[in-house]
Amino acid sequence: MLTIPINQPMQRSRGDAWVSLAHGAAGLRLTGLRQQGSAKCILPHGAVGRQGPPEVVFLNTSGGLTGGDVLSYAVTLGPRARAVATTQTAERAYRSSGGPAQVRVTMSIDAQGWLDWLPQETILFDGSHLDRRTTLDLGPGAGCLLLECVVLGRAAMGETVARVGLSDWREIRQSGRPVMVEPLALTDRALQTGAAGLGGARAFASVAMIGQGVADLLNPVRAVLDEPGVTAAASAPESRLMLRMMAGDGWPLRRQIARCLAVLRRGQPLPRVWQM
Repeated sequence: MLTIPINQPMQRSRGDAWVSLAHGAAGLRLTGLRQQGSAKCILPHGAVGRQGPPEVVFLNTSGGLTGGDVLSYAVTLGPRARAVATTQTAERAYRSSGGPAQVRVTMSIDAQGWLDWLPQETILFDGSHLDRRTTLDLGPGAGCLLLECVVLGRAAMGETVARVGLSDWREIRQSGRPVMVEPLALTDRALQTGAAGLGGARAFASVAMIGQGVADLLNPVRAVLDEPGVTAAASAPESRLMLRMMAGDGWPLRRQIARCLAVLRRGQPLPRVWQM
């Protein structure tokens, strides 16, 4: 019979994945790749060198996150490089027995480059505790499209979320100067504050697009903000386009996100790992 000491620390997952792309004599090429622990990085067959920007797919082989886990993803793009980065599936944050799970996403886009960071949704289960920080550094003339989507439990499974801790920090800097800083703190109390909080919504998303001329897409994207069951709004401050969406379930929100991305990405298809 196996006996486990009561005070023995529980096993935690650690993962770190980084990929670098830059232009060479034959076009865009892979210049660096590092992956260790539970974090992996996949470039689907033909992803580099095919028509259109390459896709970088991150995945967490631990199957989800809980208190004490640490996960890190990073992308570096050279001058004029363009790419799409996403996650293989939804990330799941499970009940924490102590302390938060930590996720760090770090993206660096050199001059005139562009990155679409389009991770699939993060599902927060009851009792989960997640500390996430996403930072993008843009060089001169570079731009990005940044998506974050959070779902509180799985409605189809009858799950409810009454206790949760989410600390989410998103920051975009251009030539070292902050152009967007967006902190979010989601607590038990926020779930109970009615219209001042989520107003009963179980899923919410934020989209930020940074770059010259993005304001021209404001009216076209507003024209598709009519998915049933989704409340959404868009604005376009200087060189930025911001979208906020929330819904009673993750599926209509996902449809609305897909329609918005079709406009913002000018008809480019969703990453191939997205299942719609």
